[in-house]
Amino acid sequence: MAHAQAPLRPFNTPGLLHSDRERWVCIYPAYLNRKKTRQEGRRLPLAHCVDNPTFQEIRDVLQVLKLNVIVENKLYTREKSKELAYRGRIRVQLRQDDGEPVLEEYSTRDSVLLYLGDTIPQLKTRMGRAENATLLQQASSSSGGAGGSGGSAGGSSSGGGGQSHKKGKGKRR
Repeated sequence: MAHAQAPLRPFNTPGLLHSDRERWVCIYPAYLNRKKTRQEGRRLPLAHCVDNPTFQEIRDVLQVLKLNVIVENKLYTREKSKELAYRGRIRVQLRQDDGEPVLEEYSTRDSVLLYLGDTIPQLKTRMGRAENATLLQQASSSSGGAGGSGGSAGGSSSGGGGQSHKKGKGKRR
């Protein structure tokens, strides 16, 4: 059976160390989402953002850095959709008990967010998505052109009556 963690205490409880998970930094995927506005919770400039990041991608990137990471089943308060795909909060330990950063180059929340925004697009899972998206766009554009010409030819042959009929209530008597 899985070991349940103790509930979190308030972060301003006296005597909490930097290693206590209540003091760790919270990161929601909405902070990095290019499709969100600043009002909807995006925290980075669009140049550093990613289309629909997931908590799994954020967790994977941070674990490669050897940072302590906890995934929580929480929903961002500004998130409109309650679906499971939008759930997930990441807690990251940035400081040791003595107050020194765990990694000097990632000592602040903003530096970690910028790193995530620049690294997530380079993941192999993202590369596969980009290739699939370009293939789908090419397929739809080539089939869309052929379907459009076939539809116009069919429309001209069936339109032999000359007049087009409009939908509506018709003539009232």
